[in-house]
Amino acid sequence: MDRHHILPILALALLTGCAQYATVSETKPRFRLIRATFGAVASVERSIADGLKSERRNPLAALGEYLAAADTAAGRLAKAPNDATARTDYNFAVARVITTIRDAKLDPWTRPLQLPAKDGGYVLDYRRDARKEWNPALYRLTPADQFDVRGTYVSKRCIKEGVGAPLVAVGLDGNLDVRKNFVLPRTYYGVTAVANFSGRRCTLSFEDPLASETTTLRGRTFPLAADFTVPVAVMLASTNPKSLELARLFHPEKYMETARIARLQPYDPNKTVVLVIHGLADTPATWAPMLIALRSDERIRRDYQFWFFSYPSGYPYPYSAAILRRELDGIENRYPLHKRMVLIGHSMGSCISRLLITDAGDKLWLRYFGKPPAELKFSAGTKEILTESLIFHHRPEVGRVIFISGPHRGSDLASNPLARFASNLVRAPVTLLNAGSEAVEALVTSGDSLKLHRMPTSVDTLAPNDRFVLAINTIPITPGIPYHSIMGDRGKGGNKDHTKPESSDGVVPYWSSHLDGAQSELIVPSAHPAHQNPQAIAEVRRILLDAVGQ
Repeated sequence: MDRHHILPILALALLTGCAQYATVSETKPRFRLIRATFGAVASVERSIADGLKSERRNPLAALGEYLAAADTAAGRLAKAPNDATARTDYNFAVARVITTIRDAKLDPWTRPLQLPAKDGGYVLDYRRDARKEWNPALYRLTPADQFDVRGTYVSKRCIKEGVGAPLVAVGLDGNLDVRKNFVLPRTYYGVTAVANFSGRRCTLSFEDPLASETTTLRGRTFPLAADFTVPVAVMLASTNPKSLELARLFHPEKYMETARIARLQPYDPNKTVVLVIHGLADTPATWAPMLIALRSDERIRRDYQFWFFSYPSGYPYPYSAAILRRELDGIENRYPLHKRMVLIGHSMGSCISRLLITDAGDKLWLRYFGKPPAELKFSAGTKEILTESLIFHHRPEVGRVIFISGPHRGSDLASNPLARFASNLVRAPVTLLNAGSEAVEALVTSGDSLKLHRMPTSVDTLAPNDRFVLAINTIPITPGIPYHSIMGDRGKGGNKDHTKPESSDGVVPYWSSHLDGAQSELIVPSAHPAHQNPQAIAEVRRILLDAVGQ
């Protein structure tokens, strides 16, 4: 790649921020040894030690030892629910049961397994539940304690202490009807394995820590253990979304199928949807730090569920907003919402979010063309694209919006020569090219706007003098929909107005992010990726918790 191509890419890296993801590796967890010489603790240690020795050569015998250890530890917990050692022993033994089943390719899911043990054999089976999409035979199950996790997006291990073995469930096959069901192409999810004993029968169950806070063991109720970091880390490491950042910017048509809403957990009509929307040259992976932190809060888990909107960021953002509206129409048909959702947009995602709480009517259209659609002789395809991008109303299912680092009035970086050159590298879809050619011929002359002879790209629509940016800021946000602003400040100080030096996150200045009428506004010490800043995440948590019941 020559320097003429490197320069605009570097400019875009500056414009969007650099993101590191996650790396994971499997390790063999060590069992904590107290080296007790007698009693229940010693019995557990001997059983686990024997199980670890025989895992490979005799997996059935190893399973019997692990079940004996879990059975004994469960008895200790029944007598002393606060016994941390007993809880650790139980969780470790259950995790090794799952590992042994996986590695030995055993199948307790369709028929019970008969297992040997020193003090009599065990029968191992599985408790089926009402979740239609859940069948352990369809997933590769790995205990979370076997993963070593590294990376900027997963730098903090967020866990919940409790009973059970947190697992990562990865679908063995791709999901069917991805678009119809608004799911990821492959499932990556966190569940927690619990082993209950009735005599010599052990029944495994798999609890969802995003849906249940407690579990039952020997007739007692305990907090359900969970690991909120590892499932996300495994997904990031396995799918490598970083490779899509610039690819979807420069070649949006090639990745048009990636434009969609996807659920990150099973739909729960009793929980409010939080829909996150990424920015330019980014992917939903950018939300990982916030997602992990918010899911670690029991109050958030109780009242909210998280989805994302992903899109090729080379599209002009009014067109991306039109795609999102179509996706929301599909959601209404497939998963009708009982509560109005919360949108959280970062950077260009804020601009998309803003359009969903705006009643533009035909104001933008008339500013562009001076005549209503019926009086213009556009082709059917061009008229459809322009109409859905320029004529719209607020979405009734949106009840609140949080804007983070939003360039509502553009960014001067999008106007500099390197960004202009980068904009020309974006390979717009043929449909947009054709629409742009027709639209240019019909545009009303505007002396103060960016002059283009084609359909604008996403980079163009972030320029302060872009025609759409100038026009949309003449239309107020629809009254009655609360919104909040969070923006970063690099610590260099500056003025909040359009005079030098400017208060800025390094990409978007305060004068562009600020919106009159916001219910709250917070400036955090951060560069442009303010949505990953701990103070910003805490502010989002505060807003969500305050909004419960409103």
